[in-house]
Amino acid sequence: MHELIESHIAPFLPKYPVDVPLSSFDDSAVVDGIVFTTDAHTVKPLFFPGGDIGSLAVCGSINDVAVMGAKPLAIASALVLEEGLEIDVLERVVKSMGKYSKMTNVPIVTGDTKVVEKGAVEGMIITTSAIGRRSDHLDHNLEVAEKYRKVSSSWLTDDNLKEGDAIIVSGTLGDHGIALLSFREGYGFESEVQSDIAPLNELVERILEVGGAVSMKDPTRGGLANTLNEWASKSLVGIEVEERKIPISGPVRNACELLGLDPLSIGNEGKLVVAIVPQKAEEVLAAMRELRIGERAEIVGKVTKGAGRVVLRTEVGGRRILDPPVGDPVPRIC
Repeated sequence: MHELIESHIAPFLPKYPVDVPLSSFDDSAVVDGIVFTTDAHTVKPLFFPGGDIGSLAVCGSINDVAVMGAKPLAIASALVLEEGLEIDVLERVVKSMGKYSKMTNVPIVTGDTKVVEKGAVEGMIITTSAIGRRSDHLDHNLEVAEKYRKVSSSWLTDDNLKEGDAIIVSGTLGDHGIALLSFREGYGFESEVQSDIAPLNELVERILEVGGAVSMKDPTRGGLANTLNEWASKSLVGIEVEERKIPISGPVRNACELLGLDPLSIGNEGKLVVAIVPQKAEEVLAAMRELRIGERAEIVGKVTKGAGRVVLRTEVGGRRILDPPVGDPVPRIC
């Protein structure tokens, strides 16, 4: 997907001198101080253990804005509905969107609705766009980081990492992808694994209050492996993580072993990966664990020399390159 966008879409779009442009391939753009993102959701099935396409759409857009260091302000939503879709299904999805909008105090303020012929889409597609403004705590956060080393960006962009930074994940990985895949294919893990769909804006604000974060990302498509490789490539650094420290639930680990999947390459929808100056890592970790959504947070690695390379130190003491996934190991999950 990255190669498709980089080679066949982005080159044909005009370039403008904005704060964070399209060419940076961050989770959101920043234009005149306004953080802006958009995402289309084609999840199959529409409902699954722990969530649905509506909660996925709202939380996904909120999270893409929040991880830039912004406070989400409002959402726009476009619904593309298949002819014959049951009204009960539509209402159930929209109620879910409303629930998470109210929970996060991020209103859905505008949108569009289209009905297309039967078979053109499977049920529905939801596209959500979100805007946000700079968090009140972002400047403080970056000032804390600047006490220990130079920070090159005024936002939490992917190119902000430096050697020595610590890597924190907010909780267990692979839950969303395995919950949806198991439910869809009937593998039997759906009773044990729930999707992790959740808004991350409260957790992000708590981290910024403590200070010292230099980059954040929600590891959706491609999971942790893709996130770390993007950081390493854009920041021209190496990253080393320890397998034994990466939180993965027993059922997800069992499912991945059975299906031959790597949990580090599977998408998540309610987890956060944070790069932070090492002097503040333990304090931020403790603050994250105070919130339910971050109670299983762990420091899993650090930034090293070796531009563009991510190394996994295995549980048996070996080391191997952690490559980004070549394709999508679990399609249609977001």
